[in-house]
Amino acid sequence: MEKPALTLRQIGNLSFGFFGIQFGWGLQMANMSAIYEHLGANADQIPILWLAAPLTGLLVQPVIGHMSDRTWNRLGRRRPYFLAGALLSSAGLLAMPHASALWMAAVLLWVLDASINISMEPFRAFVADMLPPRQRAQGFAMQSLFIGLGAVIASALPYLLTNYFHVGAQEPLHGAIPVSVKLSFEMGAVVFLGAVLWTIFTTKEYPPEEPVARHGGGPVSQAREIVAAIAAMPVTMRRLAAVQISTWLGLFCMWLYFPVAVAHNVFGAPNEASSLYRDGTEWAGICFAMYSAVCFLYSFLLPALAAKFGRKMTHILSLLCGASGLISVAFIHSKYPLLASMTGIGIAWASILAMPYAILAGALPPAKMGTYMGVFNFSIVLPEIVASLGFGWVMNHWLNNNRLAAVVSGGAFLILAALLMARVHDETAPRTVTAGQTSAEGAFGAAGA
Repeated sequence: MEKPALTLRQIGNLSFGFFGIQFGWGLQMANMSAIYEHLGANADQIPILWLAAPLTGLLVQPVIGHMSDRTWNRLGRRRPYFLAGALLSSAGLLAMPHASALWMAAVLLWVLDASINISMEPFRAFVADMLPPRQRAQGFAMQSLFIGLGAVIASALPYLLTNYFHVGAQEPLHGAIPVSVKLSFEMGAVVFLGAVLWTIFTTKEYPPEEPVARHGGGPVSQAREIVAAIAAMPVTMRRLAAVQISTWLGLFCMWLYFPVAVAHNVFGAPNEASSLYRDGTEWAGICFAMYSAVCFLYSFLLPALAAKFGRKMTHILSLLCGASGLISVAFIHSKYPLLASMTGIGIAWASILAMPYAILAGALPPAKMGTYMGVFNFSIVLPEIVASLGFGWVMNHWLNNNRLAAVVSGGAFLILAALLMARVHDETAPRTVTAGQTSAEGAFGAAGA
């Protein structure tokens, strides 16, 4: 079936759920390391405490992707999973900042990450389901836009609540999780569920092009099908996976240690009970908001850049911008220059969220889109698992628990990712722009009829 082109508004509706999903992720990424340290974790313990994020992705995403390929009911194909994940994620966001012990926060992170993954994975396949090939990259760029916007607000929210709305500004800390963080997570629960419901109610799914195979055979049969899909993985997907592995090692280094590195190395906080520590981690949230804002803005430029330079070269250049941003942190000793470093990260982040998936979608069979999108997530979560299990040892034995050195090492991984991207072949590269056609249309197709 030839899918009709969608209008810009329709593409926005089907992507809007990612605003809520990223709102939840943004709160988690900007605040979890600080929450762990508030509850007594040491620097070398943080990686293992983050293990929940990649491990749940490894287990949940391919299974959910495979199940959604084989689902069709009154709610649709992918939308049942959006809704279930949103309900569970909202409950996890409400509970997380009220954890009173380190083990409790770690358990809640497992629950929260599993729930977010249930919502997130089908959204990648959803874009490919709903859009014709010439609009898919535009759809993924729209996801980047909403991801950037959601993360801007979520990352900055504790800082804004403290400094502009005076929420908990005078509270004695004593190592406790700040009130501003608690309120931010509660607000995030509402935003997450509301955004996903918007997509569910405004977008009707197309029936599958092929008859849906029911969930026969049980878990063993499904596991065999996933293993078979991995064995038959297209070459383009294999090479993109190598790029993703290095990319996400770099990103994980940043997410694990940037907020606490800012608190200790830039603001000079002596411990977690210091007001400087709260100021530093809140400013790190502003920095995350900065790179998310750049991601939001750069997403508008991605179609034209991809038309001019190609999706592959656009991604290489964007990764190098991210690498320069992380490495530059080593030379910064005051808070405002950190915002300039985050500009490079935002450029890389927008491309990471769009270009690999736009290239990948053209290399995958439509009937297995959800399964392969879930399997592709292995290239994200496996390096994060390795980092979670092994980076604590690296921090102890190589980096002397220097949080700033860990952030800079992330830049080296992004350089490696850019080099590996040179090996990727874009099988559905946009055609050459013809006279009278805009560069954006040549790259991604018109916005719709």
